[in-house]
Amino acid sequence: MLQKIQQFDVQALIFFNRKLSHHWLDAILPWFRDSVFWIPLYVFLISWGLLNLGKKAVWWVAWGILTIALSDQLGGFIKNSVARIRPCRDPEVLPFINLRVEHCSGAFSFTSNHAANHFALAMYMFASLAPVVGTKLTRWLFVWAASICFAQVYVGVHYPLDVVGGALLGLACGWLTSHLYLRKAKSIDRLYLKS
Repeated sequence: MLQKIQQFDVQALIFFNRKLSHHWLDAILPWFRDSVFWIPLYVFLISWGLLNLGKKAVWWVAWGILTIALSDQLGGFIKNSVARIRPCRDPEVLPFINLRVEHCSGAFSFTSNHAANHFALAMYMFASLAPVVGTKLTRWLFVWAASICFAQVYVGVHYPLDVVGGALLGLACGWLTSHLYLRKAKSIDRLYLKS
């Protein structure tokens, strides 16, 4: 059974990595998966929080950082426990893919921390901001996270099931921290109403 899943995953990787290959994706997606590329978005989100959430903004940002830390640590624990070799380090898989980054970081692949962290942040912001701004805009955060997952597979550093596993882990972490944040935010409201 595990061998069939592995074969499916390799074939899916080859499809996304080679069959969907396009020169403009080759140019964009290696940058797209780099956290430095997204600094303007992070600055915008923090600024928006500070301008629109008032006294809750500090808690909102702090819980967002906690969300990423939680998903990153859990993802790292799972990755080291499962010890699945990355496709770009597997001598049986590497000849069949195009590695579109300069080097293949880390030894292990499942789960993808990029996927876990971005889906955790997307879920946290989606759920925590829904009472303030609704869901029409914040649901696009999932498209953003999914596009980063796609980039991870496209450049050849993760299998598709690595990013699916990471996304599920991230969604769980984001759901948990958003609910804890919202509970904390309600207690802050009560505190400010008394003063």
